Amino acid sequence: MRISLDTNAYANLGKGSESLLSLLETAECIWISAVALGELYAGFRIGSRYEQNVKELVRFLDEPDVNIVEIDHNVADRYGALVKILRENGTPIPTNDIWIAAVALETGSRLVTYDKHFDVVPGLIVVSP
Repeated sequence: MRISLDTNAYANLGKGSESLLSLLETAECIWISAVALGELYAGFRIGSRYEQNVKELVRFLDEPDVNIVEIDHNVADRYGALVKILRENGTPIPTNDIWIAAVALETGSRLVTYDKHFDVVPGLIVVSP
């Protein structure tokens, strides 16, 4: 199974979520968007453990099955389509989360998140361990 991590899913890794760890162990590949990374770095800078958090993140990103997804033309186009659909449906979600959903859809992966608002994104498969 291919999975994409939302920012809060990565944060729960540090809390030792057994169900999340089990899910990650079964994944054939793990995707994390540049947008989620930006949210993580922002949180690290606001917090008091910046260097420790960055070291843990780099160690995670160095795992062989973990891939960073940059914002390219295809992801940007998918983002635009999602903004339109969500607006037409009257179901807006935070902008960064639309980017994260676009990455999951573009990579054909399931989004691991604890945010319920992703449920309104058409075609997105959400996993909440």
